[in-house]
Amino acid sequence: MRVGYARTPVDTELRLTLLKCESLKDPLGIDVLNPRLSWNIISEQRNVQQVAYQILVASTLENLKKGVGDLWDSKKTFSSNSIQIQYEGKGLQSRQDCYWKVRVWTNKGATNWSTAACWSMGLLQRTDWQSKWIGWDKPFPWDSVTKFSRLSARYFRKEFTIKKKIVSATAYISGLGLYELFINGEKVGKQVLAPSPTDYSKEVKYNTFDITQILKNGANAVGVVLGNGRFFTMRQNYKPWKWHNFGFPKLLLQIEIKYSDGSSKKIVSDDTWKMTADGPIRSNNEYDGEDYDATKEMKGWTLPGFNESKWFNAKYVLPPDGILSAQMNNNMQVMDSVKVKSIHQIGAKDYIIDFGQNMAGWLLLNVDGKGHSGDTITIRYAESLQPGGQLYVENLRDAKSTDHYILSGKNNERFAPQFVYHGFRYVEVRNYPGHPNDSNFLAEVVYDKMQTIGSFSCSDTTINQIFKNAYWTIRSDYKGMPVDCPQRNERQPWLGDRSTGCYGESFLFNNGNLYAKWLDDIQDAQKENGSIPDVAPTFWYYFKDDITWPSTYLNVANMLYHQYGDKQSIVKHYASMKKWMSYMQQQYMNSYLFSNDSYGDWCVPPESPKLIHSIDPERMTDGGLLATATYYKDLKLMEKFASIAHQSGDSLNFAELASKIKLAFNNKYFNQKKKYYSNNSITANLLPLTFGIVADKFKKDVFENIVNKTLKENKGHIGTGVIGTQFLMRGFTNNNRTDIAYQLATNRTYPSWGYMVANGATTIWELWNGNTASPKMNSQNHVMLLGDLLIWLFEDQAGIKSDLNQTAFKKIIMHPQINSKMQFVNATYQSPYGEIKSAWKKEGRFFYWNMRIPPNTTAEIYIPSSDQDPNISETNRAIAQLKDITFMKRENGYTIYTLGSGNYHFKSSF
Repeated sequence: MRVGYARTPVDTELRLTLLKCESLKDPLGIDVLNPRLSWNIISEQRNVQQVAYQILVASTLENLKKGVGDLWDSKKTFSSNSIQIQYEGKGLQSRQDCYWKVRVWTNKGATNWSTAACWSMGLLQRTDWQSKWIGWDKPFPWDSVTKFSRLSARYFRKEFTIKKKIVSATAYISGLGLYELFINGEKVGKQVLAPSPTDYSKEVKYNTFDITQILKNGANAVGVVLGNGRFFTMRQNYKPWKWHNFGFPKLLLQIEIKYSDGSSKKIVSDDTWKMTADGPIRSNNEYDGEDYDATKEMKGWTLPGFNESKWFNAKYVLPPDGILSAQMNNNMQVMDSVKVKSIHQIGAKDYIIDFGQNMAGWLLLNVDGKGHSGDTITIRYAESLQPGGQLYVENLRDAKSTDHYILSGKNNERFAPQFVYHGFRYVEVRNYPGHPNDSNFLAEVVYDKMQTIGSFSCSDTTINQIFKNAYWTIRSDYKGMPVDCPQRNERQPWLGDRSTGCYGESFLFNNGNLYAKWLDDIQDAQKENGSIPDVAPTFWYYFKDDITWPSTYLNVANMLYHQYGDKQSIVKHYASMKKWMSYMQQQYMNSYLFSNDSYGDWCVPPESPKLIHSIDPERMTDGGLLATATYYKDLKLMEKFASIAHQSGDSLNFAELASKIKLAFNNKYFNQKKKYYSNNSITANLLPLTFGIVADKFKKDVFENIVNKTLKENKGHIGTGVIGTQFLMRGFTNNNRTDIAYQLATNRTYPSWGYMVANGATTIWELWNGNTASPKMNSQNHVMLLGDLLIWLFEDQAGIKSDLNQTAFKKIIMHPQINSKMQFVNATYQSPYGEIKSAWKKEGRFFYWNMRIPPNTTAEIYIPSSDQDPNISETNRAIAQLKDITFMKRENGYTIYTLGSGNYHFKSSF
């Protein structure tokens, strides 16, 4: 957990900003006993390096203002670390407020103290909860517990009186599957579809809210609506061997009020609460949509004095099996909106609305319902249209993706679903009264609340559109967990889709907390014997015991360390990762080889545009090769992880086993006569080359086989599926063929990312031939085929990359791989230390490069230059005259320097 982005202006040139705080009290209700603190140094000076810091943590704001760190005073600590600093003060207690600030000393002087920030502790002990789980563990007469389940929302309310002056009030809530909380008619918080989904048999999340300003003297009322979410799942009494069901919705709520006289009061969920299910939300099913009957709205039900005589007392219900814990990742919110592009009438009262962009969220409907009470507006969602202009819904499989809104008859009615989301570009609205215009419809974009931290543009318009498509795809598929798609009857957190995807996504979004949470989901899903599933949380029971999909567990932990400096995730999950490695070795390794990987190189471009998967053996890669190569790569990761986790003995064991597997792999799969692996597929050669399995004397030959396959047999197009594409772009670039990587990135014919663009895609497809293959597998908003494209754009084109040893961009490697066709690149990235900028362009024989290196970091920069006459200058000064820039060497057409923080403007001849 990282505490800390509130701007903290200080009237000196050196300033501080604390990471991840949006208000004084943020975050609320954490349950990490040793949270990690981070800050940024802000300065326009060059070569600013922190040499020491002092952190104060106090139990009150008054103490902090006085400079009294009664919880922790780190004293002046000589260190350059400014991220992931672990709290080492007094033991923290339930409900405790912790106020903190920091000051730093640098080689350029000291800062003032930052402004204060605060975090609060949640309820750390089960005995802190006096509330009980309440609900109604059966359907109501109008519900249907069938395959296509229909279960209405449950409404709960409680009134209470306040007669004293309030100092503070806090609400702790877990509403399963989903909740919305109201106090005195006001919705609490901006979150939607909360809390984050988990395997509720293992872990249940609760959220914390400061409600001090909402309560009032006198009568108060609290109301909660419960939706189904993933708790009462989308398909009931259907494939019990596959689906994980948890039961009927249930509520746990505790409000704690502190008064000025020192006394306190608790409002807890119990059987005195009133409830009903006969409200306006008649059904809510993530696959099928939400039905809302506005004629059944209960005006004022969240206000004091509401007539609840027709409501009944809630029942005590069994708690979920999972451990109750504070949610450390942000909830989803409405993060954006998209206006109407066009409206096309298809019937007397029926319309197709095109928003021009595929996305995930819902339609916000505005309608004049006067004179139409009881009429039903039907709202269907889809990603594309049929040739005749009707919705194309075959690719949704049996997901109905349909909302129904029954008009109340009022002049101005607004509707958006509360407990479902949809994947769509087009919306069909049937039986709309009157003649709509653009103002009647708005698409709201829903995903996890997180900062967009990266931007990229370049001289190639195809790459720019692919980047935009990737951005929209990723934000579509953040749903409290990373899911594969937002539209059809799937929406599952498949591990294989994010093995490398999490890394590329981290250049666009501040996704660290989401993926740290997902590691917990994967750990919770692990069986006692060590087996890891293909989907986590295990809403679907898929335990195929492959290697490529579960390896994502290790890759995510490695991403969090490399991009964010998060060692704790490795330490926390080390034992579980080691357990999985041992399980796979004991169960499936034979003579240091693994025999199969059931998915293979999933979704390799097929030989026919109508096929979902290739049946040509020349295109497919041996599952045993995939499994064994990946396990070797995992051993090298575990060797590093063991060192980080201070398990040096394990490091030696992993290295020894890796050496034996490498030998067995080459004996089994390498054809020394023809210098290729297995059947010579691109992936068969690419994996051992990338993972360091190929002997040095054969590397050039193996790579030439990849080049020949790509340029000759595939005519310069992609020939890899999910596994190979994870290493494809960097594979070419690291072997000095950036030109081929650029060609793959800019192609507009099949198969390519640009082919999707050329065919109107605004997100990334599931299949390279997603416009022609069977509807069973042509999701038009899917993350998995991105591979390492985003990594390549930021690291190899913009030249923004973290050093392998000084992680989290403490040392930045600025090394753009220049090719003859790319003319300019503009990119920014908000690293843990601050913003990095890289903007370069070529004009004639000159190379111009503007860059920003954040304070408390260093950079190793590679400037394209002529060996004969590099003619390098910085801000119109000969670079040799600048003391803060140190020459290292010249190699391969680059002149290499090291430098510290600052803004730089380079020019060179190349």
